[in-house]
Amino acid sequence: MKRRFLSNQWKAVKLGLASTALALFTVAVQAQDQSQHSNPNVRLGQKALLDGDFKSAATHLQKALPSEASDPDVQYLLGYSQFHNGDYAKAIETFKKVIALDAKHTSAYYYKAKASNNMAVSSINKVSNSVKEQLLKSAIEDYTKAIAINANDAKLYQNRAIAYRDLGILTGTSGAANYDKAKAADAYGKAVTDYEKVLTYDASRKDIQTEVKKAKVYRDNLK
Repeated sequence: MKRRFLSNQWKAVKLGLASTALALFTVAVQAQDQSQHSNPNVRLGQKALLDGDFKSAATHLQKALPSEASDPDVQYLLGYSQFHNGDYAKAIETFKKVIALDAKHTSAYYYKAKASNNMAVSSINKVSNSVKEQLLKSAIEDYTKAIAINANDAKLYQNRAIAYRDLGILTGTSGAANYDKAKAADAYGKAVTDYEKVLTYDASRKDIQTEVKKAKVYRDNLK
């Protein structure tokens, strides 16, 4: 029973939801009909998630390990909490464990990719451009793996487009140590392709239409 509860719980916080608040509300509704987890630290972590207290959730879920280390659902909730705390490096490592336990865990790929992208573009993350480039490439790879599992989720294409765009910006900045016009042009082109894929799901999205135009302008004005 605990496995079914947690399975429903991580599905409730999966990538397709509009907001964290909606995700947590969904978890709360599902929890009413499910038995409690046998591990007290997992229960405390679940409660903290329902309260939106990601810091406490991460603390409790970490304490649930290593006894729950082989449960991808517990590991996922830990990584999800770490991600929302802004502990992206820790979240990446936790999501790696989730994927090792469940190679088709689309949400783990998604959040691992978002964590990598966030680290690459963060103004407070003082790393070299080469490290940023590797982070963005890792994000793209993870989104691609998620798409291979679920090819009909527009959010995956949209976020991969963002990663391609950020890679284009990083490698297309004239004077930067890793400047590479061809690489930047390729990244922008792939961003356009993914943005246009998003438009096949909803052609009325003005925000995506704008991003397509911007990516094309960036690509066409590389020096």
